[in-house]
Amino acid sequence: MNALDLAYAIGGVVSAPWWARKSRAGWAERLGRIEAVPAPPAGRKRVLLHAVSVGEVNAIRGLVPLLDRHVDVVIAATTDTGLARARELFAPRHAVRRYPLDLSGGVARFLDAVRPDLAVLVELEVWPNFIGACAQRGIGVGIINGRLSERSFRGYRRFRRIVARMFAPLTFVCAQEPAYRDRFLALGVRPDRVRVSGSMKWDSVSMAEHIPGANELAREMGIRRDRPLIVAGSTGPWSPGTARSGLSESLRTAHDRRTEEALLHAACPEGVQLLCAPRKPERFEEAASSLPGVVRRSDRPGGTRSASCDRFLLDTLGELRAAYSLATVAVVGRSFGGLYGSDVIEPIALGIPTIIGPYFGDFESIVRSFEQGGGITVADAADLPKVLRELLGDEGRRRTIAAAGRRVIETNRGATARHAREILGALGVGATIDGAG
Repeated sequence: MNALDLAYAIGGVVSAPWWARKSRAGWAERLGRIEAVPAPPAGRKRVLLHAVSVGEVNAIRGLVPLLDRHVDVVIAATTDTGLARARELFAPRHAVRRYPLDLSGGVARFLDAVRPDLAVLVELEVWPNFIGACAQRGIGVGIINGRLSERSFRGYRRFRRIVARMFAPLTFVCAQEPAYRDRFLALGVRPDRVRVSGSMKWDSVSMAEHIPGANELAREMGIRRDRPLIVAGSTGPWSPGTARSGLSESLRTAHDRRTEEALLHAACPEGVQLLCAPRKPERFEEAASSLPGVVRRSDRPGGTRSASCDRFLLDTLGELRAAYSLATVAVVGRSFGGLYGSDVIEPIALGIPTIIGPYFGDFESIVRSFEQGGGITVADAADLPKVLRELLGDEGRRRTIAAAGRRVIETNRGATARHAREILGALGVGATIDGAG
């Protein structure tokens, strides 16, 4: 145990009332006790790709096949949902393992089991014990799809001495945009090791219009295909910034409930169906209580519901994409106050006109790209009822916004190939990677 482990232990005890509320599996794995990964074929180098959760795992869907032609690939994820998604996408062809907590013993056991030549972190997830252990073993560490929001940057700068020791040894950083590059430089990454490579999320989405499972989802939940449907993904709590007195009566009720589900229920025009998909499973009960007469996916009725049922809750995992494909209009949550937005690319890629609230700091560059291209609508809570009513009533406008959003996606593709070249170059593997950039 080192001094950092002791600090983690103290922090764990202090924060136990918070993290103990959520059930977490795989504690042995979180301490580095994982099944050893068989050695790669002779002469073939190994790269470890660490993707924290579902979003990061999805982002590397196109990258893994490009790397697999030239090196052995092992995927690690932190969260239960991320691990399940990684296994769904990559096993059994690729080893998938749980990424450990940043305790020195667990990190050592993890690296002993995986034995990578290069560790690549998706978006960020830089931890001092892991960086130090890799440095001691001569394992390079790089960041791809690098994202460092202003909020995260301010947090890191409070601990500059520790942070500098984490960021200075990095082999390379591929930042999504110039603002992120400048923040990585300010935290101590060497200038010759940082470059702007774009976001792989533009590449990771499919523009298919017919999604497997969508028809079954609609039938089993009783969603009417002949009536408009709003699908709200990644919904969360709502901390209203709008004064209660300035809202309609229905929005004042939603204001008091403080959930985005309640806000959407109040803003939904009469006769329009609404399906909400909370970002976090621990919010399923709270979300259900905010939607009167709600039909829950977990009930799996398997039959046709009454036409009077028009509120739906997607309280299962892995079906949001199918739900988005059914939508007349999509709303992306965690964006109406108190949080920092969610990823908007997936519904837009499916050709669904999409609305997001005004708080999207964690996805600033992506949302701004869509805004500049006319491919998204930004609306605050007070204006949401009007925006929904107008958009649902104008099919031509919906088509225009959807087409513009898809053009923005096409324009920004190519980052995956650039990231593959960077990784193979760091491994000293000469290879030709086709793709933009």
